[in-house]
Amino acid sequence: MPDALVVASLALFAALAAAFLYVLRRAAHVVAQTREDDSFRRDAASLADRAAASIAAGSGPIDRVRRRQDAPSELADVLPGLLETLDGFRVEAEALTPPAALAPLRTRLADEIGRAARAVETIEHGGALLAATAGRPREMEGETSVKRGYLNLLHAREALVALGVDLRSGRVDARRWFSDRSRPG
Repeated sequence: MPDALVVASLALFAALAAAFLYVLRRAAHVVAQTREDDSFRRDAASLADRAAASIAAGSGPIDRVRRRQDAPSELADVLPGLLETLDGFRVEAEALTPPAALAPLRTRLADEIGRAARAVETIEHGGALLAATAGRPREMEGETSVKRGYLNLLHAREALVALGVDLRSGRVDARRWFSDRSRPG
């Protein structure tokens, strides 16, 4: 009887040790996955903040041209640098390696930065038309392009700020309208 008790005790100890190792291994996997998620969220939120700050810095002079307070030639000082910065941010966003569950957030981040770059190109086109002053219809087209590009730039900045907040808060579903109402199907 004592031999059976020793064997049963050793078998129970081995089963408990195996269960403990299994739980420890699973916990290590969860911790590693959480670290990977947090690292991506931190890097992506930082990138979204830097992109939004660059857009905010560049939008001031663009707004002055849009309001006809400055000459269209002032855009030549701002737009090339802003476009280059946004292209760099887009490449950086595409280089991020997200966990599978967060891949849509990386895609959205790169898309919003690309949207801002397209808005800058629209402003650049409008500024060139305004600077040429080839007649009233071209001037109106230039004004419209600058205004449309400026508004698209502001919308991209707002979307980047919201995406940064979502990344920091841990939300996976970052699609939303800028309200708390549910989005229709």
